[in-house]
Amino acid sequence: MNLSQLEYIIAVDNNRHFVKAAECCFVTQATLSMMIKKLEDELDVKIFDRNKHPVIPTREGEEILIRARKIVSEINGLGAYARELKEAASGELLLGIIPTLAPYLLPLFLKNFTLKYPNIKLRIKELVTTEIIAKLKNGGLDIGILATPLSDAGIEERPLFYEEFFAYVSKNEKLSEKKYLLPREIYLNNLWLLEEGHCFRNQVFNLCELKKQDIASDNLHYEAGSIETLINLVDKSDGITIVPHLAAKMLKPAQKIKLREFTNPKPVREISLVSSTHFPRKKLLDHLAAEIIKVVPPEMLTPGKKKVASIINN
Repeated sequence: MNLSQLEYIIAVDNNRHFVKAAECCFVTQATLSMMIKKLEDELDVKIFDRNKHPVIPTREGEEILIRARKIVSEINGLGAYARELKEAASGELLLGIIPTLAPYLLPLFLKNFTLKYPNIKLRIKELVTTEIIAKLKNGGLDIGILATPLSDAGIEERPLFYEEFFAYVSKNEKLSEKKYLLPREIYLNNLWLLEEGHCFRNQVFNLCELKKQDIASDNLHYEAGSIETLINLVDKSDGITIVPHLAAKMLKPAQKIKLREFTNPKPVREISLVSSTHFPRKKLLDHLAAEIIKVVPPEMLTPGKKKVASIINN
């Protein structure tokens, strides 16, 4: 057994195709297949079901792959950790961030971070929470910035700040006359929501004590892909939506008039840096966290007496 064989089976699992996996590993398909077969013979375990298209791991193979990923991650991480001990921050950093946060947070810290750490090659992807978690575990990402807590034993969380929620209310809504709102006062049929897959959507459901099946009564059911779309829908078509603090700060003065606070305890979402528990470059996490915390208003750094909204769909 050697490291290359473990990398080959991981490549096949990622691509679900032997030819594509071989191309990713810069070897011939025959070499890759032969080495995987040798590994299967040595372990006396059939890792892949070759009769399936696309190729899928067997039940035993799934367990082997979990362990293979951990081993490869630890070996690759050892070199990165050693370099980090004696060098300035450098290398490639793959960062995933949720779409409801990216347009508002990234512009605040990216320029300073790249100027301060010019030897770090930062690659950023906007992904929903489930995609970030999956890629952190399979090595497709190094770090994520998203809402927590996740309650996932394979993920390490480092809370950064707590972002308050506001209601964004059309002037034609009765609730626009109130300064402070109770979440339960929001009428579902007037509420614009993000599409499935966004953890922010689940937080809104939990905040307003809603259930998914309640949506069935709507005569118009539209799920938006961004907070900007939700805001435009309220501006043009009336209704209500929920907006996080950093997005609210970007509104025009005429739009900010439509913002309404919730009553105490005010709802917030916890935003954290997350990584696999095996991620070795802890100093890099420290550097990134420090640059983000610098640009966040001080009142957002602790939850105080506010209520952290759950991202788990009830």
